[in-house]
Amino acid sequence: MKPVLLLFMLAYMAGAQTWDKLVDRYFDEAVFPYNPSAATQAGFHNWDDRLENLSAEAVHRQTGILRQFEKEVTAFPGQPADRDLVLSNIRSTLLSLETVRMWEKNPDLYSSTASNAAFVIMSRSFAPPAVRLRSLIAREKQVPKLLLDARINLKNSPKIYTEVALDQLPGIIGFFQKDVPLAFKDVKDAALLKDFAASNGAVIQELESYRNWLRADLLPHSNGDFRLGAENYRKKLLYDEMVDLPLDRLLEIGMQDLRKNQQLFRDTARKIDALKTPQQILDAAAKNHPAPDKLLQAFTDTLGGLRAYITSHHLATIPSPVMPIVEETPPFMRALTFASMDMPGPYEKVAKEAFFNVTLPEKTWKPREAEEHMAAFNQGVIISTAIHEAFPGHYLQGLWLNSTPASKARKLIGANTFIEGWAHYCEQMMLDEGYGNGDLNLRLGQLQDALLRNARYIVGIRMHTGKMTYEQGVDFFVNEGFQTRTNGERETKRGTSDPTYLYYTLGKLQILKLREDYRKARGPQFTLEEFHNKLLSQGMTPIRLLRRALLGNDSPVL
Repeated sequence: MKPVLLLFMLAYMAGAQTWDKLVDRYFDEAVFPYNPSAATQAGFHNWDDRLENLSAEAVHRQTGILRQFEKEVTAFPGQPADRDLVLSNIRSTLLSLETVRMWEKNPDLYSSTASNAAFVIMSRSFAPPAVRLRSLIAREKQVPKLLLDARINLKNSPKIYTEVALDQLPGIIGFFQKDVPLAFKDVKDAALLKDFAASNGAVIQELESYRNWLRADLLPHSNGDFRLGAENYRKKLLYDEMVDLPLDRLLEIGMQDLRKNQQLFRDTARKIDALKTPQQILDAAAKNHPAPDKLLQAFTDTLGGLRAYITSHHLATIPSPVMPIVEETPPFMRALTFASMDMPGPYEKVAKEAFFNVTLPEKTWKPREAEEHMAAFNQGVIISTAIHEAFPGHYLQGLWLNSTPASKARKLIGANTFIEGWAHYCEQMMLDEGYGNGDLNLRLGQLQDALLRNARYIVGIRMHTGKMTYEQGVDFFVNEGFQTRTNGERETKRGTSDPTYLYYTLGKLQILKLREDYRKARGPQFTLEEFHNKLLSQGMTPIRLLRRALLGNDSPVL
């Protein structure tokens, strides 16, 4: 090897090592100490005994550390893609802490932080139950201070935020009363269980007191505005998703896709039965579901077929032969989800199983309740859910994330336009590639889900930029998104605190454009399998960085 080339390679390797150390310091000093539950989820267990500190003092301390890292990362030579990714993450966090200031607005942030901190300790067996219980006790002992900080910090909350927190609290209290103890029922250490009974009882008491305070003190004075405003909305999209298109242009793109999917929905319904309305067709499809005791097997059977289809049609490489374990949703999760994928974090070394959780009807439910629940698991929904959550959606995404040599920054800093955009893209892509043999009911269900995401896209932008009221948002979901009013209210309520939930559709559209641009660049060498593999090998990065990796340029994302 020539001396000049050798020196260049040594300098490059030294720079990469220095960058890696900077990234390690960033997470160890600026991220995980302030988000210990995220560390637990990712597979770093040094912070398992710590709880999020949301005091004004901690926020001020974290912003100071972030400002220092912003200077260091900006000045670092080389590593342009990862440097941009970390810088965006820093600026997103600063925007959240200093400008949006949910820690001063959203009472649910505090009570849900307590439940999530317990959940990530309970949900995976990364250590023996007694070890995890000790960590949980340590976290529970910090909950009283967390809720005291809430009383100090919360100022003029938006009324809907306080109402949501009050709606959530009975479930959170029940979670600590029933589900948390049940998760550690196999622990036999009497002294440890006594300590747990004390800490868990204190958490329940503090949460009940917090609920009373919200109802009696905060709610009557909750007159704040939940809207981000156009400038903050623009910055949030830029920092979270690396999307810099003007909001007017984004709205135009969203409306075009909405109108396209509305027409496809009507056309598909007409092909199924021209004498029935689309809603009548959907109501009939809802009755086509397995019996409750056959639901888990139905999902298991679907996963095998999806995996085989992906492999035989060369849609993507599946890095592991291991299938996710389909199981009934654990009791402490049933109030939160119908179905979910519980993947190990990218740095988890022990609890590497993946669980596809499916919520069955409770044995205590009346027949009507059970039937309404099962209607959400009709055959079309089973397939759509399995595609989104497992193959080739989040499970395949997680397999690649946990096996790829992508950098730490790319494994830990995620953009929802790629995470949820990929899963949403897969729902359409699989049917486009022939899965289901042209079943029109499958297509109708896929389009209804697409319209739901279209409505989120429009309502999120318009509502947070002052161009749509909350009530108009509900009407938009019903009239334009073809959703029930109950679902429209739920979705609009979500949008008040999740303003950029346009990322499903926005991500799907970006992936479709990148696919077409990559097809043109590769010409006859293009294959869908290669394209998908290259996407999945890049970690969880924004699609702008995926374009840079696949196309070698910063061409427009849309």
